[in-house]
Amino acid sequence: MAWSSLTLPAVFAIIGDNLPETQRAIGFGVQSILKRVPIMLAPPLGGALIAAAGFVGGMQIGLAITIVLALVAMGIVLRYYIEKAPAGLDGMDFREIWRRLDPSLKRLLVADCLARWAEGIPKVFIVLYVMNVLQLGAFDFGWLTSAQMLTAMLIYIPIAKLADRLNRKPFVLLTFVFFALFPLVLATATSLAWVTAAFVIAGLREVGEPARKALIVDLAHATARGRAVGMYYLVRGLVVFPASLVGGWLWTINAQLPFYVAFGVGVIAALTYAAWSAREEIQCTTKDVLPGGDEQ
Repeated sequence: MAWSSLTLPAVFAIIGDNLPETQRAIGFGVQSILKRVPIMLAPPLGGALIAAAGFVGGMQIGLAITIVLALVAMGIVLRYYIEKAPAGLDGMDFREIWRRLDPSLKRLLVADCLARWAEGIPKVFIVLYVMNVLQLGAFDFGWLTSAQMLTAMLIYIPIAKLADRLNRKPFVLLTFVFFALFPLVLATATSLAWVTAAFVIAGLREVGEPARKALIVDLAHATARGRAVGMYYLVRGLVVFPASLVGGWLWTINAQLPFYVAFGVGVIAALTYAAWSAREEIQCTTKDVLPGGDEQ
């Protein structure tokens, strides 16, 4: 479980170091798709191994295959990856890294934390709500989850291309909007069609993820990208982890309450980021105009 957290700063830094600013969103889009392909293929293959060789035998074979694939991946990295990053800034402690973060990156972090609270409050209760409250079966929940993942995979590349050509911020804002809409639509769903729409919206939450990740890399200092990304996700993780506890408390009061509260937090996230983005655009426009009104 720790592997993703350990490699995340390095992955961001590698994409930032090896791709120009106009190709980073598409780079993150491709990386996200490649990461999800094994997630879709591995469970049925693992199930087939267990069915063929028994639980213990299937687990042993699966573990052996995992070790071999990990060694192959390490060999590919050692053989083909060439470090291109400039020399880093050594000796920076936690406070110094935070001080050097771009103000726009800090504002993005605040809005992102709010959006992840909107995601985290109802997250662990989605399956319970769908199966126990809405009375849908395990098979229904399975294909709804597949619809969510398929939606995300279909939009990654087209939207990432647009994010590289246009301003990234509107796509990030759209992601925060979908973070707010998903719990509201699910909580008010009265039919399978509306539940399906909710899970499609859940997939659309990924619409701005390549743009958001590319924006983080754009705003991070070139000599300390890995540390800036690590700082970003450390702060986000520490801020967001209590969300599930709050969700559990709300669930004990009413099954729909976590979803309505999540909607409210998501709206705050979207409005906060929209306001900050608009102010930054105004400031950039002002800087491009001389005091006399003539453009530079």
